[in-house]
Amino acid sequence: MDRKLVKRRSEYTWQIERTGLMHVDGTIFASADLIAGMDDMVAQQVRNVASLPGIVAGSYAMPDAHWGYGFCIGGVAAFDPEAGGVVSAGGVGFDISCGVRTMHTGVKAQEIHSIREQIAEAMFRKIPAGVGSTGRIKLTPNGLDEVLQGGAQWAVEYGYGDKEDLRFIESQGKIAGAKPSEVSDHAKGRQLNQMGTLGSGNHYLEVQEVVEIYDTAAAKAFGIEVGDIKISIHCGSRGLGHQIGTDFLKKMTTSAKSYGLDLPERELACAPIQSAVGQSYLGAMRCGINCALANRQILMHLVREALSEILPKASVRLLYDVSHNTCQVEEHEVGKVRKRLFVHRKGATRAWGPEREGIPLEYKRVGQPVLIGGTMGTASYILVGTEASERLAFGSSCHGAGRAMSRKAATKKWHGKQITNQLAEQGVLIRTKSLRGVAEEAPLAYKDVSEVVEVSHQAGLATKVAKLVPLICIKG
Repeated sequence: MDRKLVKRRSEYTWQIERTGLMHVDGTIFASADLIAGMDDMVAQQVRNVASLPGIVAGSYAMPDAHWGYGFCIGGVAAFDPEAGGVVSAGGVGFDISCGVRTMHTGVKAQEIHSIREQIAEAMFRKIPAGVGSTGRIKLTPNGLDEVLQGGAQWAVEYGYGDKEDLRFIESQGKIAGAKPSEVSDHAKGRQLNQMGTLGSGNHYLEVQEVVEIYDTAAAKAFGIEVGDIKISIHCGSRGLGHQIGTDFLKKMTTSAKSYGLDLPERELACAPIQSAVGQSYLGAMRCGINCALANRQILMHLVREALSEILPKASVRLLYDVSHNTCQVEEHEVGKVRKRLFVHRKGATRAWGPEREGIPLEYKRVGQPVLIGGTMGTASYILVGTEASERLAFGSSCHGAGRAMSRKAATKKWHGKQITNQLAEQGVLIRTKSLRGVAEEAPLAYKDVSEVVEVSHQAGLATKVAKLVPLICIKG
């Protein structure tokens, strides 16, 4: 990034001063190396978001930020409905409620050393993955509507998991206000046979070993020790979420002029929160969130089944499930006034600090778990939200490493077999339906996740708790 576009305010904070049509300043959280590696378009997109009606406090980009459709990936912004604030499909993204679910297993690393191949094969057989993958659940249109309203609660009611799981999911596994009537038949049609599937792209299931603890108090509250085996799932709302995003980008673009919106770029398509289109999108987007929560709940059930075949003594329990790519109604303090805001996090994760309502009782004293996924061969991290984060960026943190190279460029540089062989030499077993997909997701196609996490930690967005390394990775 051209350093003329930003002003350094601290070691990990860069400011884009309010100019022109901007209503607020922009802020990028990054180290000198990360800011140097960001495209100029990140700064431009932060500036564009700052010009949207009703934005409050600032327009933010997380340390893993890179160019996205409308908002940058890693973009965070909050809008006040009482001040003409907007909701933006481009500020949520296509993979609505893509997120990470991390599970305890009750097993230590030394217990699975000799059976890792068996575990990998059992997981690969049990977890449907890949482009267009379908699951064993075949829903009727009415049944899908129940999923879109019920989320993970629907999944548990139908036998996919336990009620105890729900306490460790954002919003207890179901977000209110979902309206299946606002979701197109085409979007629903894409999802009828995709519940309980992993999908493709950067989605994965990983068996991981905890190798380092940074915050002993938070680790104890979360139930994490060195040597533990955890399992993490990264996926979202599949075809339904993508189609909702596509449908409403068109609707918002078409209706912009009728709402008096003069957008800096077409991709920032949005609508006033209180408008008919805005309310319609919120109803559909919340269906996407519930779809993703149900999907990850079903996948957890499949993990339990697969692991029990190999390790009957294993006890799979949920540590936490947190989404990115959402717009959530939250209360935050703005200028010493408590406001009800619509917080967009696109490629950013909620990171609430201690004592916040909505955090499981076991974690309330330390804060909300923040789950940061790695890149198919690099470490993943568990962090904890901070009180400072709520002041800095509406209680938000990074969500992963963030791409440093396009998928097309990655496939020109690497071959999937080459990557799987290299990772096998490092002790990471890869199981995949697509070697091209492995090449697209090569670890070096992403930023250094450890540096991204360190910036989040040092900037006060979230505090490091534990480091996990992959042992098995199931890819689409």
